[in-house]
Amino acid sequence: MKTALITGANRGIGLALTKTYLAQGWNVIGLCRTASPELTESGARVIAGVDVTDANALAQLASTLAGKPIDLLINNAGIFLHENLGNIDYNSIQQQFLINAEAPLRVTEALLGNLASGAKIAFITSRMGSIADNTSGSYYGYRMSKAALNAAAMSLTRDLKPRGIAVAILHPGYVQTAMVNFGGDISADESAQRLSQRIAGLTLENSGSFWHSNGDQLPW
Repeated sequence: MKTALITGANRGIGLALTKTYLAQGWNVIGLCRTASPELTESGARVIAGVDVTDANALAQLASTLAGKPIDLLINNAGIFLHENLGNIDYNSIQQQFLINAEAPLRVTEALLGNLASGAKIAFITSRMGSIADNTSGSYYGYRMSKAALNAAAMSLTRDLKPRGIAVAILHPGYVQTAMVNFGGDISADESAQRLSQRIAGLTLENSGSFWHSNGDQLPW
């Protein structure tokens, strides 16, 4: 059985992805700071108490999982905050950079030893990280942090291709989760199904592409 590790697995898209991959017969390791009852009861192996921005916590995670092959790493954990021009909270922007951009890179580097040739890494980003697609402005920290995540994912694409590891850069859609006060237009389950299809279609040839979960390729 293949193994997937999913960050932010306790709720929303991360929980839906956990259930999706379990239903497909995968072993799933659900990583989170605080486990939810839904995650605990899902059948996944739950590793709670992990702050993905904490280098020591990730070193401990790497030690815990030493020698455990991971076929798919999904960097899903993220945060969405809103800043208005003229009243920007720069602490908010820094927090979003740490969680949305830096933490996925930290997780990936910490677990490189678990990823062999043929493994895949998926970054759950946002089309709000697209510069070309920005037609409405605002959301400075979220847009900037997701653009930074996209840049990191592309560098990983280049660096990991010789090792046979493919990278997906994926926008989940406008999903009905707590992050957006459940105002989305698709459910987390539908998004997870779409994302799993994009990941299934990921190869070294299309590694580094920026995809909407519906299959559309997005502009940078």
